[in-house]
Amino acid sequence: MVALPQLTFARRVFRIFARRLAKLIIFFTTKATRNGLQNFPRQGPAIIVINHLGDADAILLASSVPVSIDAMAKIELNEDWRAGPILRAYGVIWVHRGKADRKAVRAALDGLSQGRIIALAPEGRQSIEGGLEEGTEGAAFLAMKSGAPIIPVAMTGTENENIYNRKWWKRALVTLSVGKMFFLQEQADREKTMREGTRQIMESLARLLPESYRGAYKVNTVRE
Repeated sequence: MVALPQLTFARRVFRIFARRLAKLIIFFTTKATRNGLQNFPRQGPAIIVINHLGDADAILLASSVPVSIDAMAKIELNEDWRAGPILRAYGVIWVHRGKADRKAVRAALDGLSQGRIIALAPEGRQSIEGGLEEGTEGAAFLAMKSGAPIIPVAMTGTENENIYNRKWWKRALVTLSVGKMFFLQEQADREKTMREGTRQIMESLARLLPESYRGAYKVNTVRE
C-alpha cells in the first residue's frame, strides 16, 4: 500500500490532466496571486515544504508549479469517496500519521534518489488556528538523508471557510509564494541536526507569510 508511485504512461497522462483541471478550478473559484515562481525547480531531486491551511492547498500548488510532483498524503484520504479515487490515480505516497512511518520515508527517499520532486507539509496536519504550527522532523530527515535541496512554498487564503463559504459568484483571494532553494547543514549531534533543520524549514515558510499566518513562528522568532 505504502510505496513510491510508478510513473506508468497512464499515470503520466492523468497527472497532466489533473494539473490542467487544477488550473481551471483555481481560475474559476479564486483570484490567485503567485510570487517567486522562478524559484521553483524544473527538475529534481528536491523537497517542497508547504504550510497546510485547507483542502485547496494541493489544488493551488498543482495549478502553479511547472512540473509534475509527488506528494505525501495522509492515508485517511484513501477512504474519502471524493479525494481517494483522484489521489490513487495521481499516485501519492500514503503516510500513517502519529507514528514513524518507515515505509513512507523509504518511498520518499527512493523518489528523491530517482530525481523526483517530493512535496509534504512539515506541520503534519491541517493547521487548527490558521497559523503555522510546530513543525515535525520528517522533512528535515528526508533532506539530511538524501542531500536534496528544500524549496518552501507558502499559501494564504486557502482555509476551508474562505473557499467553501464564499458567495458562489465571488472568487476567494489566495496567494502562493515560492522561496529560494536551500540545503540543510549537518551538525555533529543528530538531535541538533533535526531540531535546527526543522527550525530552518519552518522559518523559511514563516518568512514568506504575513505575520498573522506565522503562528508558532512569529516575527520576533524569525531571522529575517
